[in-house]
Formats: sequence, structure tokens, C-alpha cells
Amino acid sequence: MTAMGAARIATMQQRCAFILLGSVQTTLIFTLAALAVPLPLIGRELDLMRADLILLSVAYGLTFAGLLLFGGRLADRYGGRRALTAGLALFAAASAAAPLAPSIGALLAARFAQGAGAALVAPAAMAVLRAVFPSPPAYSRAMATWGGLSVLGATAGNLLSGVISALLSWRWTFAVPLVVALAALALTPRLLPDTTPSGGRTLDLPGALLATAGITLASYGLVVTDTRPWSSAGVLVPLLGGSALLAAFWYAERRAHDPLLPPGFLVGRRRVLALAAIALSACGTAITFVVLSLHLQQARDWSQLQTSAAFIPFAVALIASGRAVGRLIGRYGARTVTAAGLGTAAAGLTLLALTGTDAHISCGYGLLPGLVLLPAGTAASFAGVAVLATEGVPQQQTGLAGGVLNTAMEFGPTVLFAILLTLDSDAWSLAATGAVLALAALLNHRTK
Repeated sequence: MTAMGAARIATMQQRCAFILLGSVQTTLIFTLAALAVPLPLIGRELDLMRADLILLSVAYGLTFAGLLLFGGRLADRYGGRRALTAGLALFAAASAAAPLAPSIGALLAARFAQGAGAALVAPAAMAVLRAVFPSPPAYSRAMATWGGLSVLGATAGNLLSGVISALLSWRWTFAVPLVVALAALALTPRLLPDTTPSGGRTLDLPGALLATAGITLASYGLVVTDTRPWSSAGVLVPLLGGSALLAAFWYAERRAHDPLLPPGFLVGRRRVLALAAIALSACGTAITFVVLSLHLQQARDWSQLQTSAAFIPFAVALIASGRAVGRLIGRYGARTVTAAGLGTAAAGLTLLALTGTDAHISCGYGLLPGLVLLPAGTAASFAGVAVLATEGVPQQQTGLAGGVLNTAMEFGPTVLFAILLTLDSDAWSLAATGAVLALAALLNHRTK
């Protein structure tokens, strides 16, 4: 075999491995958003109260966000492919159990288990990705594409879950994660390299317990602000308790011999701003799906089908931008692309906010341009941030980097979402998010 033939085979193997890992990552976020649209149908079928629906909507995200740091440590400790296989097995089992759930208790248990599996899969997939692309330039190019997969998964979850639940049943939405997980389990031994674990490292169980409990409690406290005042015990107890546990986690990590999250990992203005940028970008996308869906159906009398169709330009712009952003990062650098993406997303949110304040603004002047600019900017910022957040990370900490990146993506929007939805106007929520994104763009552009 010639050297050119061997290189072509190696490139094809890398491409197949990336498609497999990217499909898994997209499916994890698809599953996060899969119950958003059919949630009212589930409530009627299982006779649920509003509090039950809120808990069901956040169950997957609570364990997903809470266990990500520990999942990253497990991936680094035992090897990415081994952790990926274990996480996929748990994720598949929970996805098979969820559609069979006869009651809210069984469905909640399945969603919690799905989140736990996802928390192991997400950082492990990034650890394996590093082994698939060992050279720094190739890894940076792969991460530029990887960054846009999460928002693509969220978009697919919102679009497809409504169609599936309308044509079949909400229970069939779990077929997507189940099929992808089973296919990934079958293909992993053939397509993915066996990564070398960083032996000798402890698991830091005290740190894992503090981080998981702190993030989960704080997230729950923020989520229930939708139905309870900020001054109520139902909000303050979990919020203050979670904050205290996170403070204890930070103190314990500074004194631990082998900490779960080394304090030095977050040192550096560029990495901190990159994590803040991905949290803001994720928040902009999440709040747009919720606020705009409600506005179109309640203020403009659009049907569910029309509302879903409104997000088709969003999906098209997202895919088109994702294909182009890798070349832009290679030419202009990740920092410049991130700043430009945040600014573009801010402009899109501003247009959507104007659409919300004036029902007479036509789709062509406000809604459609906003639904093109926002995903284009989000795709660019996600891709740039994925490169910046993993830049210079040693291979034995790739799982940790994946855990931190995904935690910012999951926990950050929970905080901002709770704050922004306290505003009296949905349009002001969009406008405020756009203003924060514009500020983040400026800070990222000036960071050296």
C-alpha cells in the first residue's frame, strides 16, 4: 500500500470516528430538549400538576450538569473509550425504560438515569476525540466543528419532538436516543481507538459529591423560580444550600492532593471568558426557543405547526454557518471568530426583541433576519469557544476539559434563564440577553 493510500484510509477512519462521536454529542442535547414541546401532552396523559411538569422538564439536565465534572474525571482515570461505553450503556437502558414508564415516578427515574449516562458520555467523547486527532492543528479543526453540535442538537430536539409526538406519541421521542446509543455501542470497538487512562489518579469522591450536590441544588432552586417567588423557602433553601456546597467544593479543591477540578485549570482570562461566552450563547438559544414559541402562539395566534416551521430558517442558518466556521477560525483565529459570533448573535436577539415589542413588524423585517443572524452568530461563538476552552489542555485532562465545557453550557443558561425571565416583558428578556452577548463580544475581542 502506498503512503498516499494509507493516508487516505487514516483520514477516512478519522472522519468515521468523528461522525460517530458527533452524532452521540448531538443526541445528548437532542434528549435534553426532546420533552419541551410535548410536555403539555405528557401532563394531560399522566394527570400531572405544574410542579411535576417543571421537575420532569429539568430532571435530565439536573443530573447531566451535576455529574459532568465527575464524569470527566472518570474518563481521564479509566480511559475515554471505556467511560464512553459505560455511559452509553446506561443512557441506552434509561432511554429504553422511559417510553414504558406508567407513572411520573418511573419517568422521572428514567430521565435522571439518562442525565447520569450523558454526564459520563459527553466528557468521554471529547477524550476519545483527542485520541482520534492527536495533532494540535487537526484537533483544533475538529473542535471548531464540535462546538456547533450542541446547538444543532437543541434545534433538532425542538423541531422533531413536536412532529414525532403529533404523528405518533411523545413516547416515541425516546426512540432517537435509544437507536443512536445502541448503534454507537456496536460501532465503538470498530471505529474508536482505545485511549490510555491516566493511571494513579484518585477519584476525589468528596469533591465529586460536593460539586454534584451543589450544582444540582442550585440549579433546582433557580428553576423553581418559575412558579415561586425568590423570597420563598422553596427557592432560598436549595439556592443557598447549593451555593454553600459549591463554596465548600472550591475550598476543598484548593486543599486536595489530586483535586477533581484543579484551581489552576480555570486560571487565565481567555479561558474564563470563553466559558462565559458559551454559557451566554447557550442561554440566548434557550431563551429564544421558549420566549419566541410562546409569543408566536399566544400573541400572533400561530399554530404549533407554523411555530415549528418558523424555526426552519434557524436550522438552515445553523448548518450553513457550522460548515463555514472552521475555515474562518483557521484564517482569523478562534478569538476573533468568537467575538464576531457573539456580536452577530446579539444583533439577531435585538431584531427578535423588536418583533416581540411590536406585533406589526413583519416577519421579513424582524423575525426572519433574527432567526438567521442568531444561529449564525451562535454557531461561530460555540465553535470558537470550543477551541479556546481546550487550547493548551494536556491529553490527560481532556475529559476534565470536556466536563468543564459542558457544565458551563448546561449550568450557565440555568442561572441566566432564571434571572432574565423575571423581567416583565419577554421582549426585554431577549433584548437583555442580546446586550449581555454584545458586552461579551467586546470583552473577548479585547482579551489577549
